[in-house]
Amino acid sequence: MSTFKAPKGTYDLIPPYSAKYLAVREAISAPLRTAGYGYVETPGFEDVNLFARGVGESTDIVTKEMYAFETKGGDKLALRPEGTASVLRAALEASLHKQGNLPVKLWYSGSYYRYERPQKGRYRHFSQVGAEAIGAEDPALDAELIILADQAYRSLGLRNFRILLNSLGDKECRPVYREALQSFLRGLDLDEETLRRAEINPLRVLDDKRESVQKQLAGAPLLRDYLCDACKAYHEEVRALISAAGVVFEDDPKLVRGLDYYTRTTFEFVHDGLGSQSAVGGGGRYDGLSEMIGGPALPSVGWALGVDRTVLALEAEGVELDIPATTSVFAVAIGEEARRVLFGKVTELRKEGVAADFSFGGKGLKGSMKDANRSGARLAVVAGERDLAEGVVQLKDMESGEQQAVPLDALVEAVKAKLA
Repeated sequence: MSTFKAPKGTYDLIPPYSAKYLAVREAISAPLRTAGYGYVETPGFEDVNLFARGVGESTDIVTKEMYAFETKGGDKLALRPEGTASVLRAALEASLHKQGNLPVKLWYSGSYYRYERPQKGRYRHFSQVGAEAIGAEDPALDAELIILADQAYRSLGLRNFRILLNSLGDKECRPVYREALQSFLRGLDLDEETLRRAEINPLRVLDDKRESVQKQLAGAPLLRDYLCDACKAYHEEVRALISAAGVVFEDDPKLVRGLDYYTRTTFEFVHDGLGSQSAVGGGGRYDGLSEMIGGPALPSVGWALGVDRTVLALEAEGVELDIPATTSVFAVAIGEEARRVLFGKVTELRKEGVAADFSFGGKGLKGSMKDANRSGARLAVVAGERDLAEGVVQLKDMESGEQQAVPLDALVEAVKAKLA
């Protein structure tokens, strides 16, 4: 038994359970690939200031949850707590916005890290698939991303999720709301840290999950009552486009999200079968983030969907994914000559795109057939010295038990015909 264990708040993905995660990643990314989003991959760590500026110095992510460290060379880095700032940094560094085809549409998949109290649905290391559309201010782009996420979840068989939608205004109307909210918050019985947060970014207080705080927020002013005409029109267009696509959503005037960079459209995907950690994904528009991290004005929108949260949501609904067996053909050799011949045939089958495996370790017929059963293979190829002398192998259907002799030189064609 190993003396080492996975760090607290993390998890290992091990077969066959890991196949669910791969299937979820594939399902989430599939609609993005058909909508013109190209794949991007960024380092697992970045300059700590990228997140301090972009995510927001008043957020829990930056103040409490970020894994920050100093390298031997004196660089101050942080494990990435989210994907948007890293993807935007990569796009700016590569000058993708200068290539004349805006918006730049990117999708990504990877691990992210936050020092949180571990509980079901909340980990210190977690997996997300995300999408960003950089460089265009268009309500159709916001709608497109929400529709693509909805499409991805429904393709997996999820039904009991809800889409919450709100607008956070822009630099024209949000300052007026900010002042009204701060005035309201100053009159509440809040602890010093929460009051300090209210002075830096009062919207963060609306996102406070403590019941004692939420009770006092019952009469808080709502941002929707302070939206300027342009933001109102923008939000109504997003709502209309989503509705026209048949996507059901709920207006949530108190929805804020946990990052400082959001403007206008903000949304969250929640699943009520997950208890307190009900969010499975979310996102929104972040028109000022590029300038915050030193780039030009590039209005953008994006989302990130949690792979682990989505797997939990599938389990909560009892949805079984149709995951094909990793092996279609399993070869069982009896004797050294048969081992050499069948190993060559397995290699040949793989070259032809057939998922094939081999009974390694020199086991006897009984042990090798147990391996074939455990593999989930549809077909077994069995051969001994007598078979080879006759120029044949035995092809066994593992479901029906039927077995037939097949000429050795026609094995690949016979297997492909059976699997078709």
